[in-house]
Amino acid sequence: MSLIARHLEANGIPTVILGCARDIVEQVGVPRFVFSDFPLGHPCGKPFDEETQVGNLDLAFETLEKAFAPRTTVQTPYRWDHDEAWRDRYLQPTD
Repeated sequence: MSLIARHLEANGIPTVILGCARDIVEQVGVPRFVFSDFPLGHPCGKPFDEETQVGNLDLAFETLEKAFAPRTTVQTPYRWDHDEAWRDRYLQPTD
């Protein structure tokens, strides 16, 4: 998606990337990036968490409107869980 965003921008179409892998997305150098500190594959939030999802989309549109500097990164204020224990459990196989 990052490379597609750069191509679209080069052709005059503004873009915003919503993502979770900050190091990777920033390394590629997208024009506008809304970073969510969530598990990979969930840049807008948990399934059915409409409040967080809409909040992230609102932030993306705000970033599109206000971010004029290249390679702008905005971090969302949302948390995946009440603590950071999800990081230890993420992608672990369970029975």
